[in-house]
Amino acid sequence: MKNTLKLWGLALCFCAVACGNPSETAFADGVSVALSDNGNINFEHFVWTREPASYAVKGDTVTIMTAPHTDLWQRTYYHFRNDNAPVFQMRTKEKYFSFVVKTDFTQSHHRFDQCGVVMYLDSENWLKASVEYENEQFQHLGSVVTNNGYSDWATTAIPADVKTMWYRFSRRADDYCIECSTDGVNFSQMRVCHVFKGADAIAFGIYACSPEDSSFTAVFTDMKITECMWKAHDGQQPDEVSE
Repeated sequence: MKNTLKLWGLALCFCAVACGNPSETAFADGVSVALSDNGNINFEHFVWTREPASYAVKGDTVTIMTAPHTDLWQRTYYHFRNDNAPVFQMRTKEKYFSFVVKTDFTQSHHRFDQCGVVMYLDSENWLKASVEYENEQFQHLGSVVTNNGYSDWATTAIPADVKTMWYRFSRRADDYCIECSTDGVNFSQMRVCHVFKGADAIAFGIYACSPEDSSFTAVFTDMKITECMWKAHDGQQPDEVSE
């Protein structure tokens, strides 16, 4: 009987994580573990929210084959609600850190094919950044922040021959910064934002999707956790002081 209850408890914990609820305390803090190991990420701390039909996790590389008609968007302008993109992420309560990942989208070929960095709290509270394929001339480097069920979209056009992009996702309490880089060394700010439900435990990682009738293989490498590279503004309290 005790073993049965124990297995049932583990199943409930797994469900809480897999269903994308980062407020649960069912699994280890992946950021704390990584920071204690020179920033090295252990994929055992990652959990799928909507596991894709085809993917691979080998060594330090994650590949995702997107399915057609998968996306993340809530209401604004288009009025539709899409919440079916696969998300692979870890949980943390750490308030100050940065997460870096390289994305390779060489195979993207259809409008809105995308892959990038994500913080998915629930269907109505999340953020993402990616390059979205548009056509053979240009594509969109952009980010979306969704608070309380309403998404925004900030973009800039970049050449279509760009096939890789690094992202750096940084947290300072309940404020966030997303940066991008073409070489993994020099990062440029994409946006600074506030996430109303992002003050305590969060979950973050990577995603890929194809909103229209398409599919491609997204490749993620060079993932690491560092101290927060988004430094305090002049006059702010130091990182170790709780807000």
